[in-house]
Amino acid sequence: MLYWLAGFLQIHLNHSFRVFQYLTLRCVLAALTALLIALIFSPKLIRWLTGQQLGQVVRHDGPQSHLTKSGTPTMGGALILFSVLIATGLWGDLQNRLLLVVLTVTMAFGIVGYIDDYRKIIRKNSEGLKSRWKLFWQLMISLIAVLLLYFTSHTPAETQLFLPFFKNVSINLGLFFIPWAVLVIVGSSNAVNLTDGLDGLAIMPVVLVASAFALLSYLAGNSIFSDYLHTPYIPGSGEVSVFCSALAGAGLGFLWYNAYPAQMFMGDVGSLALGASLGMLAIVTRQELLLLIMGGVFVAETVSVILQVASYRLTGKRIFKMAPLHHHFELKGWVEPKIIVRFWIITLVLVLVALATLKLR
Repeated sequence: MLYWLAGFLQIHLNHSFRVFQYLTLRCVLAALTALLIALIFSPKLIRWLTGQQLGQVVRHDGPQSHLTKSGTPTMGGALILFSVLIATGLWGDLQNRLLLVVLTVTMAFGIVGYIDDYRKIIRKNSEGLKSRWKLFWQLMISLIAVLLLYFTSHTPAETQLFLPFFKNVSINLGLFFIPWAVLVIVGSSNAVNLTDGLDGLAIMPVVLVASAFALLSYLAGNSIFSDYLHTPYIPGSGEVSVFCSALAGAGLGFLWYNAYPAQMFMGDVGSLALGASLGMLAIVTRQELLLLIMGGVFVAETVSVILQVASYRLTGKRIFKMAPLHHHFELKGWVEPKIIVRFWIITLVLVLVALATLKLR
């Protein structure tokens, strides 16, 4: 909205408004706008959720230290999505198809998460949205988005798989791009959902990865930079960096109240949506394999659950004391803040490694 207004004022009033057309400035403004919205409205949301008794339901078979968290306001992820929506709407070009698809998928996954939270917390249904229906809607939303991207692609690079550490090495996916991209979105969504089990554990890695994608999308949308770095050039992807910046800003604003000891949790409305957004960003920038590196914590959490279930079904024995992985370390005696900060450090290192591959080609 303000992006269009600045363009109108530049033409009809004063050329100095052209400064608001610069992508880098709009990224900064989107991040600050989302940050301020999250910081300002979080206390009001916490009070409202507390008054409505919309608090976290804690499993009794988990770590006993979590029992004190019962009743902590949840569904705070709705505020993250609201902040991202407003900031992106103000400073992004909503005529850009890539930005619009990323934003729409994020909000759609948020609705699925909201329904799950609603049934668990308000309807007191411990199962929430049944797993098969949750997966069904995740697949449907992802499939529609991927089909749209596939049939509106402008260059061959938009449906190729690029390999880190190699110059100009790519795999032409063809129609296989569709199931591959759906898998990335759904997998990323559920991976972040599994990671969201400790105070601030999931949101900071999301902020770090989103910040990296802000840079990657900016580079991918610039033909000069992408040619210099031997990375795929994706026309229009630079505009997605506004969304990435808004996501990082909103995440930091939420972390202010989600840091240990958390005053508010994001719930599935936040974790499913944020995970899906990271998957979409990887697809739009054609950096799915870099997402695997940067999101190593999310991958480890997901793999721990898969291994735990497979081992128990095949041998009757468990590999970990409890899955996902962060619960394993809790039961080993690690205090919660230590687990959280160490997972943050691991994510930061993995993000730096992934960014280093831009030159190690």
